[in-house]
Amino acid sequence: MRILAIETSTEYCSAALWQDGSIIERCERVGQKHSEMLLAMVDGVLRDAGCTVQDVDGIAFGKGPGSFTGVRIACGVAQGLAFGADLKVVGVCTLHALAEASGHDKVIAVLDARMSELYFAAYEKRDGAWQTVVEPCLCTAESAPAVAGSGWFGCSSGFALNSPAPSPEGEGLKARYGAQLCGVGAEAVPQAAAIVRLASLEFAQGHAVDAALALPLYLRDKVALTTRERAAG
Repeated sequence: MRILAIETSTEYCSAALWQDGSIIERCERVGQKHSEMLLAMVDGVLRDAGCTVQDVDGIAFGKGPGSFTGVRIACGVAQGLAFGADLKVVGVCTLHALAEASGHDKVIAVLDARMSELYFAAYEKRDGAWQTVVEPCLCTAESAPAVAGSGWFGCSSGFALNSPAPSPEGEGLKARYGAQLCGVGAEAVPQAAAIVRLASLEFAQGHAVDAALALPLYLRDKVALTTRERAAG
């Protein structure tokens, strides 16, 4: 089975092709140039595999949360490719993809949502399968949900504990979870390779949908503050 995956929810852009467990991926930090770079990456992984989109069995994409524009680009391109090749689609939560790629079995995945807020979820792998401990949500560092026990790995930009100048959000999460954390990977970003690994399970279980039903996961309705809100903040 071949599954093509794309991920554009952060400043990184990536595409990956799953071929019966083998993955070919391209990933690059592109800033705001996802729309310019993504299709070239898709062409690249297909060319590396010696196939075309017509040889693919399904399309997967990082459905969010993340950058509003980036998530819409991934969803739109996935729909376009799927419509053109008459393929089914699977959307994968970017926070779940962070847990999958982390190498740990207990993961608090937190992306910086800007506006002093965080995209938050927690996952635990039990008997080889991921279980959602805390559903994806929008919160602040101070209101981040509690998790039970220790051995949790803090993942992605919401922590920012390993940077030279940690963010207030990251310091807040460090203080909140303290000894519950076994480590932090603040530099981690969602990538297509993890998206496609998770999507392969969804396709195998018959959970793929028609392209028209593919939807982003935003978590936040407002993407900008008004002038009054910025002044008050």
